Amino acid sequence: MVCTQITDNLSIGDGYPLTLIGGPCVIESEYFTLKMAEKIRQICDRLGISFVFKSSFDKANRTSLDSFRGHSLEAGLEILQLVKDRIGVPTLTDIHESYQAATVAEVVDVLQIPAFLCRQTDLLLAAAATGRAINVKKGQFLAPWDMKHVISKLEAGGTKRILLTERGTSFGYNSLVVDFRSLPQLRSFNYPVVFDATHSVQLPGGQGSKSGGQRQFIPYLARAAAAVGIDALFMEIHANPDLAPSDGPNMIPLVNLEHILKQILCVRAGLEVASQPEFNAKN
Repeated sequence: MVCTQITDNLSIGDGYPLTLIGGPCVIESEYFTLKMAEKIRQICDRLGISFVFKSSFDKANRTSLDSFRGHSLEAGLEILQLVKDRIGVPTLTDIHESYQAATVAEVVDVLQIPAFLCRQTDLLLAAAATGRAINVKKGQFLAPWDMKHVISKLEAGGTKRILLTERGTSFGYNSLVVDFRSLPQLRSFNYPVVFDATHSVQLPGGQGSKSGGQRQFIPYLARAAAAVGIDALFMEIHANPDLAPSDGPNMIPLVNLEHILKQILCVRAGLEVASQPEFNAKN
């Protein structure tokens, strides 16, 4: 059985409900972060979807030096702790440096390795040593089968609490494309697979000094990924993406979230029906 335990009360993989990993790209303020976490949790509760709140304390790979990166490590972790305490949901955030792993693991439930850093051996080993679950994003420059080397580093570091995330592959300048063959290829490593529907429509550096995006295509890619088969869906979500300080063009407006998730659940329900022996016998 393909499964990764996130907390005592949440596992992702075979036999478990769909999990949404979602939230604003970057921590903006305590009030805004808590409000977003609460509203997303309410939507997930209504739909029977498990929820892991995601937001970054630092976006270290922004296009421009002048772009908003977020808050300090300490301030960001304080806010993520409040999300856990007050909203009652697990949390996920990125780490960019090896020294951050142990400190961040004291608060968050899942350490995320950014796509650009997925081959950084010391970072992977430091993350694995914390004992926390690790969500590693497949680099835009990697073939799915090359992730076996990333996995071997994490396993050598002492963990098998791993999630693998597809977030698109570089396709010329300022563009990404999703090869949906990668989803079953990644799952063949016997770890749950996550589809990042929002970064897959990102246009890196597409607006000159900052990245662009095509958020109108997010629902299409998310439904397609659900049809191929995923264990969790990653989406960055904002109350007003056009005013967001980071990744606004490829974030889902909060008002659209519930409708998109209902579509995903319908696709998954259709797959379950099609897999039943009675259905196969009639078709």
